[in-house]
Amino acid sequence: MKKTIKVVAAIIENEDSEILCALRSSRMSIPNHWEFAGGKVEIGEDIFHAIEREIQEELNCSVNAIKVFDDSVHEYDDNFVNLISIKCALISGTPTATEHSKLIYLRRENLSSLNWAPADLNAVNKLLDEKM
Repeated sequence: MKKTIKVVAAIIENEDSEILCALRSSRMSIPNHWEFAGGKVEIGEDIFHAIEREIQEELNCSVNAIKVFDDSVHEYDDNFVNLISIKCALISGTPTATEHSKLIYLRRENLSSLNWAPADLNAVNKLLDEKM
């Protein structure tokens, strides 16, 4: 039986309404695919605390979790990923790639130009459909 892994991902928009996208490094699973930065929720951890912790660890900046944007499950070969995308506000620091190969801010209408990790596609499509 496949295990379900609960993962949080940050949807961070800058003042120009561009969305932060992170390129998975060659050392990560699903390398060279784009995602919304985040990570696994620890046992007993609240999802809002998890995303704030993960962004501090991964991007060396602080965010405030605002609200759940998307909650979907994607099946991979060896597990299920329950990806909870959370809209976040950057409150201090500048996002810095420490685990990812690259970080970019991209206009919403250009999100589909990237090669996204499969689990992130639902949130990407929802962002493309969302009214600005």
